[in-house]
Amino acid sequence: MSALSKAKGFKKSRSGLYVSMATSAFGVIGVVKQIKKARTENDTLRLIDAVVTGAAVVTNLAILYRELKSFGDDDVLLG
Repeated sequence: MSALSKAKGFKKSRSGLYVSMATSAFGVIGVVKQIKKARTENDTLRLIDAVVTGAAVVTNLAILYRELKSFGDDDVLLG
């Protein structure tokens, strides 16, 4: 198996999903900062952008969680 095909397979593995979820969760920090800045500057357009971005992050986390659950219930942390 080549290194490239192993790397592509990692994204669909359980470990890859955990990494993707952590990366998405860090995106929440940026959204919170953007919301605070928009409120400070009374910038409605930037606030709308932050809310839409936040919705995208939450949706991405939900999709990743659903994929993680499809691996089965053999993981103690998933319940």
